[in-house]
Amino acid sequence: MKTLLLSLMAAASASAAIVEKTVEYQHDGVTLEGYHVYDDAVEGKRPAVLVIHQWTGLSDYEKERSRQLAGLGYNVFAADIYGKGIRPVPPAAGQEAGKYKGDRKLFRGRLDAGLAELKKDERTDASKIAAVGYCFGGTGVLELARSGADIAGVVSFHGGLDAAEGLGATKGGVKAKVLVCHGAVDPYVPAEQVTAFGKEMEDSGADWQLLAYGHAVHSFTQKKAGDDPSKGSAYNEKADKRSWEAMKSFFAEIFGK
Repeated sequence: MKTLLLSLMAAASASAAIVEKTVEYQHDGVTLEGYHVYDDAVEGKRPAVLVIHQWTGLSDYEKERSRQLAGLGYNVFAADIYGKGIRPVPPAAGQEAGKYKGDRKLFRGRLDAGLAELKKDERTDASKIAAVGYCFGGTGVLELARSGADIAGVVSFHGGLDAAEGLGATKGGVKAKVLVCHGAVDPYVPAEQVTAFGKEMEDSGADWQLLAYGHAVHSFTQKKAGDDPSKGSAYNEKADKRSWEAMKSFFAEIFGK
């Protein structure tokens, strides 16, 4: 009997797998190409996570983070803000990101389109959705929060914190809980921007927290950023691991057991 039970368990384990697929969707006549991943060993509806990419567009980095999240049991959709086939490298990446930072309404439209794709999937528990973003995507998830998106929470990893004029958080308008994981010496997010963000969140009455990681600069979760913080962007192993654990604790809080 014991041998039979072990065989059945092994067979069940072998049949379970991380399922991943490319998904085309639309926003305002533009074709976008996102990435959907989930663990088919998890049955029924489950908490879901929207992932927003950094400035070079949806890449292997966001896909790997999405697989990690799926491995934790979440239904995950990595959105495409730029459009199918638009995956720029620096300096063009800065120009492409600038289009959306300079037009936050368009940015929010693309974010909402990704969120809609995640919400309509049969595996998504619509009452338990979070969004996470990296760099440009960190700015994006904060825009979702500012817009009053009806989701449980957002996590920004080394994202910009500035609000567009006239589109900052309003009193009582932020429904999502907010976690910002910030490099304490990030030269691209100066102290005055951090201070202004804190005031914006306080004035809006949002449930927010900001964790600053010592000696960490921009892109601290990305190994491809290198190991030279003097360049302004660099990987920081401690900040990477600590921020990931902070995210998991945050999810446990907003989603429950």
